[in-house]
Amino acid sequence: MSIPQSGGGPIERFEQLAEYMEEGCKPREDWRIGTEHEKFGYCEDSLLPLPYDGPRSVKAMLEGLRDAFGWEAVLEQDNLIGLTKDGANISLEPGGQLELSGAPLENIHQTCDEVNEHLREVHQVADKIGARFIGLGAAPIWTHEQMPLMPKGRYKLMNDYMQTVGTHGTQMMRRTCTVQVNLDFASEADMVQKMRVALALQPVATALFANSPFFEGKPNGHKSWRSRIWRSLDAARTGMVPFVFEDGMGFQRWVDYVLDVPMYFVYRDGHYINALGQSFRDFLKGELPALPGEKPTLSDWADHMTTVFPEARVKKYIEMRGADGGPWRRLCALPALWVGLLYDQSALDAAWDLVKGWDVETREGLRVGASVQGLEAEAGGVKMKALAREVLEIAEAGLKARARPGAAGLIPDETHFLDALKETVDSGKTPADELLEHYHGDWNGDLTRIYAEYSY
Repeated sequence: MSIPQSGGGPIERFEQLAEYMEEGCKPREDWRIGTEHEKFGYCEDSLLPLPYDGPRSVKAMLEGLRDAFGWEAVLEQDNLIGLTKDGANISLEPGGQLELSGAPLENIHQTCDEVNEHLREVHQVADKIGARFIGLGAAPIWTHEQMPLMPKGRYKLMNDYMQTVGTHGTQMMRRTCTVQVNLDFASEADMVQKMRVALALQPVATALFANSPFFEGKPNGHKSWRSRIWRSLDAARTGMVPFVFEDGMGFQRWVDYVLDVPMYFVYRDGHYINALGQSFRDFLKGELPALPGEKPTLSDWADHMTTVFPEARVKKYIEMRGADGGPWRRLCALPALWVGLLYDQSALDAAWDLVKGWDVETREGLRVGASVQGLEAEAGGVKMKALAREVLEIAEAGLKARARPGAAGLIPDETHFLDALKETVDSGKTPADELLEHYHGDWNGDLTRIYAEYSY
């Protein structure tokens, strides 16, 4: 989840809303890669989730990282709720999931170094307090009541609202984890092409990274329960946003969509003010019931943009949101997949050629199928496994064309970061399939085995 946005002055013209997004346009040489990943923390002896406070807790983890590795504290109402250093942030998801929002980096080699350094720091602090962390798409055993809600005003408001819309919102908040990558665009047209490819192929990422076949102690019938949760969360702010594929898509069309999404809050002086269900359009007119007579700033607009959750999201960059959290190799593979597809024009054109003929039903069918069946999904005559293989070939070609070397030039490009995904397609087994094999095989239905065998 996002932290409060800052630095935006008053909104004096309606056009500023789209201009805010347009400011994200960058020349190719300035494109960067920002990788985010979440993980569940738990007590090593009891296997229960970490509470917020106490000697073995989320707060103790943040304090340990701050004190040992030079991170600066982020506070809300005197509660330690995050850390920041060198362009990166460590933040808390609603159920205490620990998230690294990485710095904007030039290549995947740097991204993987960042991931490994972060996990090393987390492991070192966790060892001292008797904690462990695991990368999965959904909490495999814990119930809603066992998951603490972090002391952030945003989450309290969202928690209340999620219980009035959809059926799975509080599950998403407390019991899911993802890995995502944030990528740049050069122009409005470039943003549109990238968004269309990102949305159409997000189900491929869901299938390749499917890693949540368990929920509340047993198999749930899905390869990605995290993806299933998002389908029944809040129809006003989730999904495949079909209008992106229609004529007229651009910054202003995205603004219109976000303006139609009901508000959660307004952030003022360290406090989240309840604006649940209210309209940002009314806010622009100075008619917001939560703040009568007051008009929004660009920071308010930036905050509101973080409350829409489609499968791919535009702000001043594009977020790829379809993948389950997982083991460390896949934390490097996810940015490699999307950088390969979107950061080389030939690869981007090839990816668009692959999907441009699909209709709304095919895109949604693949989304649902990826959640339930993983690589065995099929919709509109498109078979997921064959599609995934073709997508990986395009991504590999894109990474080769980028030719970003690593290891002081000893590694010629970034293609090896796709190896974990190529192995998945070759075997036909997603991480979820491997977990289910263990559960029905050598684990003999003992799901607690997942902690010892799959923690970082």
